[in-house]
Amino acid sequence: MKINTGSKIALVACSNAQSKANEEKINELMSKLQSIGYHPVLSDFIYETDSYFSGTGQERANALMDAYRDDEVKAIFDISGGDIANEVLDYLDFDVIKNNNKPFFGYSDLTTIINAIYTMTGNVSGLYQIRNLVGEDGDWQCQNFLETFVEGKDSLINIGHMFIQEHFMEGIVIGGNIRCLLKLAGTKYMPDFTDKILLLEAYGSTSQQVMTYLTQLKQMGVFEKIRGVLLGTFTKLDAEIFVPSVEELVYLVAGSEIPVARTMDIGHGSDAKMILIGSHYNFD
Repeated sequence: MKINTGSKIALVACSNAQSKANEEKINELMSKLQSIGYHPVLSDFIYETDSYFSGTGQERANALMDAYRDDEVKAIFDISGGDIANEVLDYLDFDVIKNNNKPFFGYSDLTTIINAIYTMTGNVSGLYQIRNLVGEDGDWQCQNFLETFVEGKDSLINIGHMFIQEHFMEGIVIGGNIRCLLKLAGTKYMPDFTDKILLLEAYGSTSQQVMTYLTQLKQMGVFEKIRGVLLGTFTKLDAEIFVPSVEELVYLVAGSEIPVARTMDIGHGSDAKMILIGSHYNFD
C-alpha cells in the first residue's frame, strides 16, 4: 500500500478532541511526516474547544469529507480516539467516499467509521494509529512506515498470530475495538458478518465487560455466521491478568468449534501494526 512521497496527506480527528497539551507531539508528527517527504495538512477540528469536542459532529464530518474531495490528498489519517466518532456517520457522503477511494486510517473508536466505510462502500481502510510514529516505539514504527508506505513492502501488515482453536480461517476481516464496533449494532453501518473473520481488541475493558460484549455478539447471531475470530491485544485485561482470560471468554461464549487465533500485533500498543478492514486474509 504505497503512498508516494510528495503527496498531500490529511490528518483529521473524528472522535475526541486532542488536548492542547498534545500540540507539541502533533507538531512533532507533522515534522516527521515532512521529513519523510509528505505534505501533511491538519484539520481545523483537532483540538479541544468544548470539553472533549473539537467541533460538532457535522463540522468534524465536513473536515473528513473535505479531505476526500481534495484531489491532492492521497491518504487520510485520523489521529483521535475515544468515544464520539459515531456522531459523524450520518453526515458523511458515502457516494463521495466510494468514488474517491483513498485510504483512510484510524484505530480504537475509529472502528465505527472504518467499518461503516466498508459496509457502505466496500472500500478498505487501515486499523492503524499514525501517532505511534512519535510514540514510545517511534523509531521502529518509522522504519515499518517507510518500508510499507514508501517502499511498498508488507512490514506493517505482516501480522504474526497463533491459533487457540482449530488451525485455519479465511475471509474478509471486519471489526476492531469490540466496544466501539457494538455502537453500530442495529444501524445500517454494521457490516454483514457472513463468512467474515471478526477482529476484536480492547483497551480498558475488564473480563466482565468483555463478557458483556461477547454475549451481545452471540445474541446477534454473529458467531453462527463468521468463519473465525482474530483476537488482538486486550490491554487492561492482558496486563492485569483478569480471570477468565479473553481466550477463555471466547470459548465460553462462542464454543470450541469456531476457529480462534491470537495476534499481539494489533491493538492499542505503541508497537501495534496495521490490519486492513475489508481486505481478504488467510490465517493458518
